[in-house]
Amino acid sequence: MNATIRTLEWFAGVDGLLRGRLPTGDAGARVFWRQVACAVVFGGLYGAVMGTFTGLSPDHRVQLVYSATKVPLLLLACFALSVPSFFVLNSLFGLRDDFGQALRALAATQAGLTVILASLSPFTAVWYLTSGEYSSAVSFNGLMFLTASGSAQILLRRFYGPLIARNARHRWLLAAWLVVYAFVAIQMAWVLRPFIGDPLQPPQFLRPDVFSENAYQVVLRLGWVM
Repeated sequence: MNATIRTLEWFAGVDGLLRGRLPTGDAGARVFWRQVACAVVFGGLYGAVMGTFTGLSPDHRVQLVYSATKVPLLLLACFALSVPSFFVLNSLFGLRDDFGQALRALAATQAGLTVILASLSPFTAVWYLTSGEYSSAVSFNGLMFLTASGSAQILLRRFYGPLIARNARHRWLLAAWLVVYAFVAIQMAWVLRPFIGDPLQPPQFLRPDVFSENAYQVVLRLGWVM
């Protein structure tokens, strides 16, 4: 009975996220960890669907597990790595007293992003059924992540609205967060690839050349060649 109540409370919290409700006070501290669980569950759900491109045969089923693990790992690692520099920026701009509320707003947005991403998983499954091209699957999943990230900006504006209304400097800090997060996310996604199993290669958690170069070196090299 208690487990059922906790489950219902958790889903009520998820519904609150999508409605733009940001918990405050002592409840906010407890909900933070629920939001982490939300990122793991819904991020893992999309990752599992993402990993079915190579099929569900025993030889390729492990890729499903890898992808289900790496999507929440990507999002949570990017968040954790971006927070320290964001804390310093808030301190330099004289906004440290608001950092707790800012962190709750960002964590809620991160959790909301995974819910949106999971809601898009049926489209990914249908795409896999209608297209067997690996490059097409990669591009489509990139589009799904872009769609979820763009939609999550609506939540972020709602959660951050009271902070910006209180002090306009939060608007600049929010822009700084997006830049820092995007910078970290690009490199982290490069490190954790592949997220989609390549039919021509055996399942693997990380590429063998994972630390041979970073994403920005590749971008610069491609730009130089062009």
